[in-house]
Amino acid sequence: MLLLNTSRMTALHLLLIICAGLLLQVAAGVAVAAWRLKYVAQQAPQSNEQAKRSATGGAWPGWRDFRITGRQFEDASKSQCSFYLQPVDGKLLTDFKPGQYITVSLPIGATADGGKPLEAGSERRLIRCYSLSDQPDPSVYRLTIKRALAPANRSDLPPGLASNYLHDLVQVGDVLKLKAPAGQFFLDSDATVPAVFIAGGIGITPMVSMLRWSLVNQPQRAVHLFYGVRNSADHAFKSQLEALAGSTPAFTLHVVYSSAGPSDVLDRDYQHAGYIDIDLLRYTLAHCRHQFYVCGPPPMMQSLVPALRDWGVQEADIHYESFGPATVRPAIPSSNEPLAGTVVSWDVRLNRSGRTLVWDGQDNNLLDFVERQGVAVDSGCRSGSCGTCEAKLVSGAVRYVDQPDYDISPGHCLLCVAMPTSALVLEA
Repeated sequence: MLLLNTSRMTALHLLLIICAGLLLQVAAGVAVAAWRLKYVAQQAPQSNEQAKRSATGGAWPGWRDFRITGRQFEDASKSQCSFYLQPVDGKLLTDFKPGQYITVSLPIGATADGGKPLEAGSERRLIRCYSLSDQPDPSVYRLTIKRALAPANRSDLPPGLASNYLHDLVQVGDVLKLKAPAGQFFLDSDATVPAVFIAGGIGITPMVSMLRWSLVNQPQRAVHLFYGVRNSADHAFKSQLEALAGSTPAFTLHVVYSSAGPSDVLDRDYQHAGYIDIDLLRYTLAHCRHQFYVCGPPPMMQSLVPALRDWGVQEADIHYESFGPATVRPAIPSSNEPLAGTVVSWDVRLNRSGRTLVWDGQDNNLLDFVERQGVAVDSGCRSGSCGTCEAKLVSGAVRYVDQPDYDISPGHCLLCVAMPTSALVLEA
């Protein structure tokens, strides 16, 4: 009996143990299932939002509020200031293409050009385009803006209104309105072709964006940066660029000073004296295919880009962005461009102002033309980037010497880079 009872008790204990194990497995399964449901519920909105951003390339319609979260001078003379901007809505930013720009709306409501007071109630906004100066970051944009002084040989002209406003009045905590990143000047992702970045002055900003992205995502790609400035006082990102060059074998830095200061030392602060020209590129670069990216002031662009073509660089391997209005002519003129020496006149009807003007070919674009005739038109970048001067083209046709970056609405044109090829009627 004792043995029988013991056997029965042992069997009962085994049965209880098995049942307990099954209950634990069921409970664990329920817990895992509940956790999975909760996790999916939490993650689904973020995944959908990320997929939506990926599908749209990170763009958003119209203007978006960004708060200034930091300021930092990038050169010894404190003429180039970086502004860090984060979206007020707190949403993540998706990748932009390294080299692209941001359109900024500035509430210049207190003073007009040259510092003259505006009339009461004449609130105005100034539109400008600035290159993003760092690699894509999901939480912040960086713009580096140089203070534009009055030209040394034209003291009668005012300093740059937008850049001085940003330097003097925009502080941490202020909110600015931005459009989504845009532009056709960006790095080709083919890592098999060495990249050559050529920057003059503040033209360094898109190059830093492309450089930093390339070094992180394509560490084996051969990269050269030719950076021309006057001297160490104007040398932006000096310590950053030197650190990158010292730690990255694939990156070669070529700094060119046109007017070295007394304390500037060759081979320490800069590698070449003078200016960036085709001879320097020929002497420095290996004899193979390169992709060239050029951004700088008009004199550099007007000399260097044609020189690259003459050197035999294929047009597809020359990428450039100019300061202000287009300063570099395309390699092949447009087929509908009038022959040199011919003068073509067209009637240009402006419906809003009720005036009919005669285009006589004296101006570089329609914006310059209507302003010379005393017609006020809203404008911003004056280079086909921001879209502020977009006007409805009621009838007629225009041409663009350089294709605008801005995505023009059907049936419209950008006055700042357009020239008429027939009589026009504009809603302007």
